[in-house]
Amino acid sequence: MQYDEDSYLMISGIQHYEFCPRRWSLIHIEELWHENYLTASGRILHKKAHDGNQVEKRGNLIIVRALKISSKLLGVSGECDVVEFYESKKGITLKSYDGLWMPYPVEYKRGKPQIKDGDRLQLCAQAVCLEEMLCCKIEKGAIFYGEPRRREVVEFSEELREKLKLTTDAMHKRFARKHTPKAKTGKFCTSCSLKDFCLPKLNEEPKNAVRRYLEENME
Repeated sequence: MQYDEDSYLMISGIQHYEFCPRRWSLIHIEELWHENYLTASGRILHKKAHDGNQVEKRGNLIIVRALKISSKLLGVSGECDVVEFYESKKGITLKSYDGLWMPYPVEYKRGKPQIKDGDRLQLCAQAVCLEEMLCCKIEKGAIFYGEPRRREVVEFSEELREKLKLTTDAMHKRFARKHTPKAKTGKFCTSCSLKDFCLPKLNEEPKNAVRRYLEENME
């Protein structure tokens, strides 16, 4: 199955969905947003990644910033923070450059490497988009995390690609239904910028939850 451009979802939403489907629904279906220091620092980091010339050549490396991408297979669109092109016999031709070049997507994140696959799925989606657009096979990319200030290399295995397709299909189904699920609470709720919209405690304790919530906040 391939998706029409009119139904494309945002690539950045993949990480939101893996983190918490309710958070993704609040942002992408109900169009709610609130920034905290975590989201603000992440936005600043992405802005820095996009600063400078859009295309830059450093020796045997070509760097492209803020590259617009999309995929009919996944039904998503967005942009890559950075795509690095390395000389490779398995690569593709690039206009204005001799030789063959292999794309290597690099995503910038403010925090630390995550246990969940959200960041890796988002990067894999970028690779799938680039593969469709450039007619090539991309084996790996990297995520730069701001707190340790280092890269994590991500291999785009068949297992990760399969999980990505299942995730994006689930996102499309939920978006078509315009359905926001109940919260599944955890420690991650504390740092979520949308907790005041989500009200996870109300979902966790349905019995007398509204009365208890009002009493606690009025006190």
